[in-house]
Amino acid sequence: MIKFIQLEMKQLIRSKWLQIVTILFVVTFTSVLMIQQIAMPDAEGFTRQSAAMLNVLLFLLPLFILTIGSMSLAADRESGWLNLLKTYPMSNGKYIFTKWIGLFNVFLFITLLAITLSYMMGSFFGGISLNGPFIVFILILLLLFTSLSIFVGVIAKNRLHALALALGVWSIITLILSYVLMAVGTIISENLLKTFISLSIHINPLEWLRFSYFVFTDQSAVLGPAFYELVKFYDSTVGLFYYSLFTALWGVSPLLLATYLLKRR
Repeated sequence: MIKFIQLEMKQLIRSKWLQIVTILFVVTFTSVLMIQQIAMPDAEGFTRQSAAMLNVLLFLLPLFILTIGSMSLAADRESGWLNLLKTYPMSNGKYIFTKWIGLFNVFLFITLLAITLSYMMGSFFGGISLNGPFIVFILILLLLFTSLSIFVGVIAKNRLHALALALGVWSIITLILSYVLMAVGTIISENLLKTFISLSIHINPLEWLRFSYFVFTDQSAVLGPAFYELVKFYDSTVGLFYYSLFTALWGVSPLLLATYLLKRR
C-alpha cells in the first residue's frame, strides 16, 4: 500500500492543476498576511492577522481540496486507471484510503509551504505568530475536506462533472447556507434564529471549523453572548468528547459512503 500512496502523491504533484493551485494559494496566503502585518502589527487576542489567516484558509483551501481531490478520483475512472488497479489485490477500502492519504499529505505540504514562506517574509515586519490550536485547526480542516472531496469524486461521472459538483458543494457550504440563514433571520424570532444558527454550525463543516477555532483559542467573545451556553458546553470535558466524536464522524462518514458507493458500482 505504501507504494500506491507514493505513486498517488507523485501523480498529484505532477498534475498541472495542482501546480497552479499551489502557486495561487501560496501567493494569496502570503500576500494577505503581509498586507495585514504591515497595516497592523500582531497583538494579543484575535487580531486582523489572525482573522486574515483564518478567512484565507477557510475560503481557499476547501475550494482547492474539493476540486483537485474530486477530479483526481474521477480521472482514475475516466482514464481506466481504476480498472487497472482492480487487477491488483487491493480492496475498495484500501483504494479510498490511499487516495485520502495522498491528498492529505500533498495539501499538508502546500499549507506548510505557504506558512513557512509567510514566516520568512514576516520576519522582516516584526514576525508572525502561530499558536498550537491553529496547527490542529489546519489538520482538522485537511482531514474533513479531503474526505469530502473523495466522496464527491466517487459520485462524479467524469472530471468535468467532478469539477461542477465540487464548485457546487463549495458554494453551498461557503456562501449559500449563510445567505439562507440571513434571509430566514428576517422573518423568524430571535430564539428560533439562534437554534437555526446552532444547527448550521453542526451541519456545515466550514462553520464547525470556524466555531471550534474560536472556542479552543479562547476567542469565543467574537461569537457574542447568544452562544455562551454552547461555548461553555464544548469547553468542558464532556463537550470535548462530543466535539472529537462529531469531528471524527465528519471525517470518516464521507470515506465510508465513498467506499460503499464504489463497491456498488
